Amino acid sequence: MSRKEQRSKTKSKEMKVLIAILIITIITAVVLFVLRSIGINTQSEQVAGTPVGNVQAEEVKPKEIIDIFQGTERPIAVMIDNHKDAWPQAGLNKAYCVYEIIVEGGESRLMALFKGVDLDEIGPVRSSRHYFLDYALENDAIYVHYGWSPQAQSDISKLDVNNINGITESSSDFKRVKTKSAPHNVLTSTESILKIAEKKGHSTTSEATSVLHYVDKEVELESELLANTVTIPYSQLHTVSYKYDAETKRYVRYARGKVQTDYSTKENITTKNIIITFAENYTLKDSENKGRQGLKNIGTMDGYYITNGKAIKIKCQKDSRTAKTIYKDLEGNIIDVNDGNTFINICPLDAKVTFE
Repeated sequence: MSRKEQRSKTKSKEMKVLIAILIITIITAVVLFVLRSIGINTQSEQVAGTPVGNVQAEEVKPKEIIDIFQGTERPIAVMIDNHKDAWPQAGLNKAYCVYEIIVEGGESRLMALFKGVDLDEIGPVRSSRHYFLDYALENDAIYVHYGWSPQAQSDISKLDVNNINGITESSSDFKRVKTKSAPHNVLTSTESILKIAEKKGHSTTSEATSVLHYVDKEVELESELLANTVTIPYSQLHTVSYKYDAETKRYVRYARGKVQTDYSTKENITTKNIIITFAENYTLKDSENKGRQGLKNIGTMDGYYITNGKAIKIKCQKDSRTAKTIYKDLEGNIIDVNDGNTFINICPLDAKVTFE
């Protein structure tokens, strides 16, 4: 055999060896991939709660999701006119919480809190009263109003409240509608509020937790106090009532004997939860002498939590103007609150609240 033929035969053998090595490598890789896949599937089965061999799999619990209060959008607190000429109001059904507190003349005013919603119409927006600031602050909210009382103006500055005063903003952002008469006809939107907030340098995100302890399971109160109709007289002029609808498991709101409806959607105003807090109010002596009110809301106050047709007595504890209110049952436990919107009615000490 010639030297040339020997070299050719040697190269042929080397090629065969390389091909054999390549085949073995491919087979090994395929086997490893299959084994690894089996291992991953086995782990997945264990996580899903299926026992594998002698290993008892751990049960996976569903993630708790609270629909009414989630995300990092900062709450927006808007002062809402509650004079009869302001009815119907816009946006209340989209608020996660609405505070109602007495003001001058036996009227009440509302502060609606919105988080992560997009609304074209909110209002009518009305002027600030200083004790509403306490509840805007405990919710870490941007505070929106249209004018202010002397005490509110002073406290907004003193407490460094991130606020938006609609009187100083564009009429396209705080517009007067022709279907209502002034001063009960100013509407705004979440888009306008957020645009102005960014212009003013107010943060539009927040990591603050909710004031109320929402839970993802349905709360059924163990109480003998039935609450199918709840009546709250704020004054001789103004009485609020809520009537329970067992089918929807929500309360329909009434004011001065009339069902409350939404300005934009025409739907009834409803709520899942009602909280009542009894707090002493008194007449202020301010420079305008209009009978504006003060509120003694620091300390521990009596109240009720109402949901699903029943009510329990509670204690409402607020340690400072900026501190979150803590709502506890009479045994000292923080109350669980149903996932849904809440009306918090802060009413006079002598309000003769009734349940039916």
